Amino acid sequence: MTATIPDSHKDLIGAPVFATIVTVMPDGQPQSSVVWWSYDGERIWVNSADGRQKNRNLERNPKVTLLAIDPQDPYRYIEIRGVVDEITKDGWLEHINSLSLAYRGYEDYYQTMPDKRGVETRTIYKIKPVKVLAR
Repeated sequence: MTATIPDSHKDLIGAPVFATIVTVMPDGQPQSSVVWWSYDGERIWVNSADGRQKNRNLERNPKVTLLAIDPQDPYRYIEIRGVVDEITKDGWLEHINSLSLAYRGYEDYYQTMPDKRGVETRTIYKIKPVKVLAR
């Protein structure tokens, strides 16, 4: 069953708010990374450069937590616990460009790092929320 995002916190998923994604290492330890993210109305999308630890963790164990803190009130946040239910490379460039526009104001993600254009590949992890905590 998919958990719903409460109306009281939809502003945190509709704005470019940095989130911390927590994945599980092979030894069971948590591993966290700050990420850009988006929400399609049902699932969280995280776009990550291939070869990163979080990618290896998510591909081995789909359990994940995403924590987004209100930049205006650090005691207001949303924690989304979920599972990756789709891993895809389809549309990764369009997605990272849309995130770049939202988070940095650049339509082209590679505008400030042209050496990575055509070299880097990325993967989109789609996360189904199973539990949502909002404070």
